[in-house]
Amino acid sequence: MTDSVTKPIRILLIDDHAIVLAGLRLLIESRPGLKVVGEAGNRAEALAIAAQERPDIILLDLDLGRDSGLDFLPELLLAAKEARVIILTGVRDLEAHRRAVSLGAMGVVPKEKAADVLIKAFEKVHAGEVWLDRSMIATVLAERSRPKKVDPEAAKIAALSPREREVVALVGQGIKNKQIATRLFISETTVR
Repeated sequence: MTDSVTKPIRILLIDDHAIVLAGLRLLIESRPGLKVVGEAGNRAEALAIAAQERPDIILLDLDLGRDSGLDFLPELLLAAKEARVIILTGVRDLEAHRRAVSLGAMGVVPKEKAADVLIKAFEKVHAGEVWLDRSMIATVLAERSRPKKVDPEAAKIAALSPREREVVALVGQGIKNKQIATRLFISETTVR
């Protein structure tokens, strides 16, 4: 047998509700191959336990009372370098989910999902996969297929020729029109 089969997946739970932590612990420890190595209710506890226990998986709630799990997600990943983070959330905000993934989370599980979904997420994320809710994937794909709104200022900048961009860059550096004209071999009127 390999180590990955015999060693349990070590999980750190982070949620500010004691009853949620107790329920998650009961659920997780009732499953073979999973082990809770710590529970934290706030940022300071989470960082300390993550550094000490070096869990395989960190299950992080987005809303921790005064803190947002997203605010210290990068610190968590530094504290427990090998850990993979799964966000457990009641928040259906796609932008928050996207931000979590961009900050390093490997999965997002909505709280209304069945317990088996969370267990499957632990297994898949531990194996190196990304775990996202199907409805979230559908929303992201639909959003990507929609044409994006064009920022009028960005469109104006994009429409500039390379030479015009060069002039703008020199103006931005505080160089006077006469010096720009001399440097680019154009008239001062053209610079204006």
